[in-house]
Amino acid sequence: MLLGDDLLPWLVFAFGGALAVGTGLALLRGRGDPEEGQLERPPTWRSVMMIALGTIAALWGLASLFKG
Repeated sequence: MLLGDDLLPWLVFAFGGALAVGTGLALLRGRGDPEEGQLERPPTWRSVMMIALGTIAALWGLASLFKG
């Protein structure tokens, strides 16, 4: 099996990190030229919650990797 018994912690770490970093960059950058009906920036509160959730998931996956 690819990555052995550590596949799930690696996936949790990767998806959590991608969620946190991607949402953070989208919050900082925003859209250059939004089309009609699109927001200029993502909603701040939702973005902060997604960054927090992604960070928790990434830390959980990282902790699971070092535990085993």
